[in-house]
Amino acid sequence: MGLKEEVIEMMAKTLDVGKDELSEDKTLYDSIGVDSTEIVELTVALGKHFGVKIEANEIGKTSTPLQIVEVIEKKKQ
Repeated sequence: MGLKEEVIEMMAKTLDVGKDELSEDKTLYDSIGVDSTEIVELTVALGKHFGVKIEANEIGKTSTPLQIVEVIEKKKQ
């Protein structure tokens, strides 16, 4: 499984949605209507899972799954 697939799978699990609901190029707010609390949960879960520190301003409601993958890729280098 590639990083993109792993990130999207973690996002779907954390946000309790189907992977097919997460459009790679649509914002989380536009595709599934996330709120601020869910963004915090997602940030913490992804940080723990991938062993990286994600700052609060790096992931938001206007982030797309592909942008989140890019953040994690940069952190893992």
